[in-house]
Amino acid sequence: MTVQDIRSFNRFYTNVIGALDYGRHLYAPYTLTESRVLYELAHSPRTDAADLRAQLSLDSGYLSRILNKFERDGLVGRAPSEKDPRRRRITLTARGRDAAGLLDERARETVGSLLATVAPADRARLAEALHTVRTILGDGRAPGREDVVLREPGPGDLGWIVQRNAALYAAEYGWNTDYEGLVARIVADFAEDHDPHLERVWIAEVDGRPVGCVMCVRDDAPGTARLRLLLVEPDVRGLGIGDRLVGAVVDFARGVGYRELVLWTNDVLAAARRLYQRHGFALVSERPHRSFGADLLGQDWRLDLHGARE
Repeated sequence: MTVQDIRSFNRFYTNVIGALDYGRHLYAPYTLTESRVLYELAHSPRTDAADLRAQLSLDSGYLSRILNKFERDGLVGRAPSEKDPRRRRITLTARGRDAAGLLDERARETVGSLLATVAPADRARLAEALHTVRTILGDGRAPGREDVVLREPGPGDLGWIVQRNAALYAAEYGWNTDYEGLVARIVADFAEDHDPHLERVWIAEVDGRPVGCVMCVRDDAPGTARLRLLLVEPDVRGLGIGDRLVGAVVDFARGVGYRELVLWTNDVLAAARRLYQRHGFALVSERPHRSFGADLLGQDWRLDLHGARE
C-alpha cells in the first residue's frame, strides 16, 4: 500500500459519488460543505456552533460565513446556548428542515441508484470492505458521541424496530410476545397511515448500524403528540443516544405546533424515566397492571411544550 494507492482510490470514489460535481441536482443550490452542515444540524437538533465546528473540522470563519448565509435564507436560527451563554446554539427552522430533508432524499436516491448496480451476491462483500476501511483508518477506536447519526427510517428499519424491541425487552425484562404484538401494531399503524408533517420516526445509527429509535405520533387528544418506542442498544449506551432521541422528539413536537407531549412507560424502565425527567416531563398518574407476562406499574408522563424549555 502506497500513498498513491490511497490518492488514486480517493479520486475514483469522489468521481463515483459525484462529490465534486456541484452542477448536479444532488447538492444544488448548496456546496458539498454547506450540505454537510445542513445534514449535521438536521440530525443533531441541539448543536452549538463550537461543537459543529469541531465535529466537521471547519475553520471558524468559514463556518460563520455558511451560518450567516443560512440565517439570511431563513434556514437556521441562532440563540445563546443553554449550556454556556457565551456559545451560540444553532437550530434549523421549518424551512431549513425542508431543505435538509430534500438533500437527504436526493442522497438516498443517488446511493440507492449506485447500489442497484451492485450484484446482490457482491453486496455483503462490499459492506465488509467498507467496514474494514472504517475500522483500520479509525484506529480501531470505540464509537464516540460524534459517530452517532439520527436519521429517518429507510427500507427495513420499521421491521428492525419491531424485532429489536421484542428481543431486547425479552432479554432484559422477560416480556413475552404480547409486547412484540403491541410494537408491531404501533409500527404498522404508522407505516400504513401517518402525516409526515406531524409524525416522525428517528433511527440512531453508529457506523452504518441502527442502534436506537423513537417515534412521535399524534395522540387522540387535540394538540397532543405521543412519544413511543424509545430504544437504545445495550452496547452503545452511555453515548447520549437516548437523550438525543428524546430531544429530537421534543424539538420536533414543539416546532410543528403541538401543545403537549405525552408518553406511557413502566416503572421498571428506570433509565428511560430519568431521561424523561431531564427533558421536563412530569409524572401524572400510575396504575398497576398485568401485561407482557409480568406484573408492572404503568406510568403516564406529560410535557407542556409551551412551558419552560430545556
